[in-house]
Amino acid sequence: MLERIVVGADGSAPATAAVEWAAGDAARWNVPLHIVTVVERWPYSVARFPAPPEVGDALIRAAERVLAQAEAAARDRLPEGRVTTELAEGVPAEILRERAEGAVELVVGSRGHGGFAGALLGSVSGHVAGHARGPVVVVRPGAPSRHGEVAVGVDDAPQCDPALAYAFGQARLRGAVLRAVHAWRSPVHAYAPELDYDMDEIRRAQHEVVTRKLGELRGEYPDVKVVDDVRCAHPVDALVEASRHADLLVVGSHGRGTLGALLLGSVSRGALHHAACPVAVVRE
Repeated sequence: MLERIVVGADGSAPATAAVEWAAGDAARWNVPLHIVTVVERWPYSVARFPAPPEVGDALIRAAERVLAQAEAAARDRLPEGRVTTELAEGVPAEILRERAEGAVELVVGSRGHGGFAGALLGSVSGHVAGHARGPVVVVRPGAPSRHGEVAVGVDDAPQCDPALAYAFGQARLRGAVLRAVHAWRSPVHAYAPELDYDMDEIRRAQHEVVTRKLGELRGEYPDVKVVDDVRCAHPVDALVEASRHADLLVVGSHGRGTLGALLLGSVSRGALHHAACPVAVVRE
């Protein structure tokens, strides 16, 4: 593993917030921060009418300014020598995925300069969250909240395990409470009116899911206070509600498709779009 945190910078407000968040997390993890700015030339080039050389030079100069500003912001939070920078050329999502291979985490803004004005989640952040193999933290602009709590989604699927381990680590580093959110849906009698559901038994079974999943990690992190938050609700609604009182929301990814949106899974995708705090998507 490369003991560093990687963050993408493009000069946008979300990316600036991501750099600041990543610098703070690098200080907590006590690892270096690597800032990457990517110049993507192809959107400005047409095969029959190639852009003049000065266009490329202007893009490079602008990227250098972005990188210098991001480095200055990071150095306010990290000691000398703990920040490295890189200016790369290529497709931003692909470059960031490569640089983050084996890193502690990859941090990106929710939407950069290349996104659609009304989009809640940009193409780069959505792509890396759906494809990168390590934790990906998506940060929105604005003053960071300070609630002293990390929220994590819990279910009985194995894809949940890496997210739980990451969430426990974040809670310990921050000295925060860990809120384990498990949401379940009550049976709909209209679909099977002949079945008699014991709601008390169902509730006990849902609590057992959380107890079983958290059992081993509670022993590994005895200093982390855990709050079991088991509720009858849609998972996205429950996670978004928990995010309003959290400094970080951690989710696993259950997607099984070949497209980026499907790789994310509906719950993690919903959390990324609507959470009120930074969201970490942790894939296996």
